[in-house]
This record gives sequence, structure tokens and C-alpha cells, in this order.
Amino acid sequence: MTPEQLPPADTTEAGYGGPVSQTLARVSRLHRLAGGKLLRPTGLCSGQEFLMMTLWDAGSVRQSDLAKALDLDPSTVTLMLRRLEQGGHVVRSRDPQDRRVMLVRASEESYTLRPEVAHIWARLEERILDGLDDAERDAFATILAKVEKNLASGTGA
Repeated sequence: MTPEQLPPADTTEAGYGGPVSQTLARVSRLHRLAGGKLLRPTGLCSGQEFLMMTLWDAGSVRQSDLAKALDLDPSTVTLMLRRLEQGGHVVRSRDPQDRRVMLVRASEESYTLRPEVAHIWARLEERILDGLDDAERDAFATILAKVEKNLASGTGA
């Protein structure tokens, strides 16, 4: 089958689980792509900003606690930290109290990115909500929070 013969990516069939889940998956992907494009000038990749926001707010943390806070596999966090460390955004060191523990903190230089990342997220927020009035924005936020709660509690599985 050639690419021209394939159905459009947004085709929804009841046999594939439902239009809401499919739309949510597409929206999540588009959100990540849009965020990544906006973040590109900062040198951060999509997803790294969450790690940096956590470090900017928390200070020095155990690497294992960072993985738990971000709900990511420790190996994923290790790879992210390695890249961020190479870029000069984070500093890792052994805990002097327990040499088995790796501590992570945002580098002093990385704090210059903090307002830029906040601005990027504000721009992305406005792009997402463009065309919605205040009532629709409030309703959307409320519904999305409920969907998040459902998925976080496992009821969405």
C-alpha cells in the first residue's frame, strides 16, 4: 500500500477504542511538537523543561526522587540528566552523607532560562486556548483536570 492509499491519520473508527482517546493522543503529540519548537532556541528539548522546572523549584534533589517526582523511568532521567549536564544546565554530585546517592541541581547558568521557559509556556497556553472564551477556557480546564485525575488514579486504564 502506498502512502496515498492510507487513510488519514485522524480517521476514527469505533473498533479502535473511541474518538476521544484518539483525539487526545493526537492533541498530546501536537502539544509536544509545538512546545519543542518553541523551546528549541533555549537549547532544551521537549520534556527537559519539566525536569528543569522541578530543579529550579526544588534545589538539590536525589536523582531517584527526581525520577519519582516526574513519574519517569530512572534510566530515562539518567539519559536526560547526562544531556542536560553536557549542555551546562545541571550539576550532579555524590551525596557526602551517602556516596551511593547522586544529587542533582540546576546550574547557576540555567537560571537564565527560567523566565524564558515560563514565557514559552505562556505562549503555548495562549495558542492552545486561542478562540475560546473565558467560560470555555474554564470548562476545558475543569474537564481536563478530571481526565487527568481519572488517568492518574488508574480508572482510565
